[in-house]
Amino acid sequence: MTHAPPLFLAAALAAILATPAHALCYADFKAKQDDPLRLMYGVIELQDPACTRPKLAERTIQDRIAIEGWTLLNVLAIFGPEGLAERKDSAGPYFLRY
Repeated sequence: MTHAPPLFLAAALAAILATPAHALCYADFKAKQDDPLRLMYGVIELQDPACTRPKLAERTIQDRIAIEGWTLLNVLAIFGPEGLAERKDSAGPYFLRY
């Protein structure tokens, strides 16, 4: 039985710890409430695998916003943190609310 050199084990452990537990992304979306009709534009944080699976992103967003009676109309884009600043003012109180 051979033993792995301590340097190799330390490098492997460092690589594992440096890898994020989950990837993050964001989506902007439009939603509505009925009676009376209200429209909303929002930005939401998502985690993998929703970042790479649009249908899962849609379900995730719908589940979160339904708590306050919103119905998802459409997902406009899925993006990384570089797109947050330009959307913050437009989303107003619905920026990262859900």
